[in-house]
Amino acid sequence: MNSFEKEYLTVAIQQFRHFKQRAEKGMKQLSEEEIHWKPSEESNSIAIIIKHLSGNMNSRWVDFLTTDGEKPSRNRDLEFETGHETLEELLEMWESGWGLLFRTVENLEPSDLHNTITLRGQPVSVFQAIQTEVAHISYHLGQILYIGKQIKDKDWTILSIPKNINPTN
Repeated sequence: MNSFEKEYLTVAIQQFRHFKQRAEKGMKQLSEEEIHWKPSEESNSIAIIIKHLSGNMNSRWVDFLTTDGEKPSRNRDLEFETGHETLEELLEMWESGWGLLFRTVENLEPSDLHNTITLRGQPVSVFQAIQTEVAHISYHLGQILYIGKQIKDKDWTILSIPKNINPTN
């Protein structure tokens, strides 16, 4: 087995950890009320994004290698409904989903990347399924941080390289 597969799994786990940490640093800047704020009726709040990511991860990463990643028990539409979950409840959902993702990906063998699994009734490689999740989570991470910055404006603490900083110095 090529070391590429082992390196890929290491990099994917590092990237997932980075996404989780970055989102949490953003969410810590916000109150419970702000976590539920949405700019319009059709928009998502950070709370909705948390519910959606948790629902996705709880469906995708349970029995990852043996069952379809879209479980019949998942009610995806419900994830997008505005609720009154407390910050504590939202963070429990968040941790549950991430816990499943990390336990599953960390227990994959490099050779598993070449296996075929099912995602929404379609056969995909384990490699492709992980890449799909990397893209999906990074998309929603951007939304979380953008919404947070909208709320906090100048009081938002930048989580990457601030403006007017030359990173090469």
